[in-house]
Amino acid sequence: MTIASNHNSSIIRTERGLTIAGTRITLYDVMDLLKAEYPPKLIRDKLNLTNEQINSALSYLKINHDRVEAEYQEVLANRQEIRQYWEERNREHFNRISTMPRKPGKEALWAKLEEQKVKRASEQP
Repeated sequence: MTIASNHNSSIIRTERGLTIAGTRITLYDVMDLLKAEYPPKLIRDKLNLTNEQINSALSYLKINHDRVEAEYQEVLANRQEIRQYWEERNREHFNRISTMPRKPGKEALWAKLEEQKVKRASEQP
């Protein structure tokens, strides 16, 4: 671990990226909530941070906005890449499972499941 700023030792760089010292919470987690328009107090409560920790994070983000924003965009791209990988892998797995024969005696359960799927599909916009 290294300290990301001499002025602000409450933000450190770990293998996960810029992190709030003493936690596993990254500044990217805070940025996700800020971009979702959460107020600082709610972010503090949601992430179980102290006032000092949230204030340090917000201050660091404000001072280093351009550099952190560039890192954040890289993190988002990496997340999307990982999500696509797992969706594809799971799609293949679920397709393989769907071709397997169903166990006898479970017809009523399968019928109920199919009804729920149709109901959910009709409720979606």
